[in-house]
Amino acid sequence: MLAIADPELDHGPRTNRSATMRMCAVSRDVRPIDELIRFVVTPSGEVVADLKRKLPGRGLWVSASRGMVAEAVRRHQFSKGFKRDVRAAATLAADTEALLERFVLDALAMAAKAGQVISGFTKVADTLDRHGQGSVRALIHATDGAVDGIRKLDAVAGQNGRDDGQPAGIPIVNVLTSEQLDLALGRSNVIHAALLAGPASDTFLSRSHLLVRYRMADDDRTVAKNLPIKDRANAHD
Repeated sequence: MLAIADPELDHGPRTNRSATMRMCAVSRDVRPIDELIRFVVTPSGEVVADLKRKLPGRGLWVSASRGMVAEAVRRHQFSKGFKRDVRAAATLAADTEALLERFVLDALAMAAKAGQVISGFTKVADTLDRHGQGSVRALIHATDGAVDGIRKLDAVAGQNGRDDGQPAGIPIVNVLTSEQLDLALGRSNVIHAALLAGPASDTFLSRSHLLVRYRMADDDRTVAKNLPIKDRANAHD
């Protein structure tokens, strides 16, 4: 059975006995921790996101949504939750997104070091052609990549069958710019890459999913829908 700890604050960094569900401090919805972001207070009193859930001190959880984090700042939810005066920067939502991007970039760099990333249109296409879709865990495209190249690789990936007999079609990751891909992979002008199977690749995909969730939920209607009824009227203030 899933454990749900103190709905306001946790009791510190995660352990094997920590709760697997937490309550969002803004919406009051109980969600799996993978759909939330943990926030802690630094010794200087500043609220920061704890993406790895390992920073010391008690933590307050907010749904992984840029809009929801911004709403938590607007409503002074961090001071209320931590039950003391803390400083939550007006830019906390944007700062958290920047941290999430860094989180994804670090994971991609680790996957590359582990030999689980192939970059370049030709190399990616050749891998799909020679080995089929079963050898590729996901395709990665730069957000500023040319539509034609993206469409061609997506078509190849969708047409090839999988070696394991599963249906065709593999995940497409489109969350980083070419400049960011260059930085993570230590190369220049990276637009397309293929992610091969492995633990480091799984970490990258998990972190990418969290970044996508954070950005996709940044819709005022989505935020309002998840707020308590009494707060929805003020969701756009």
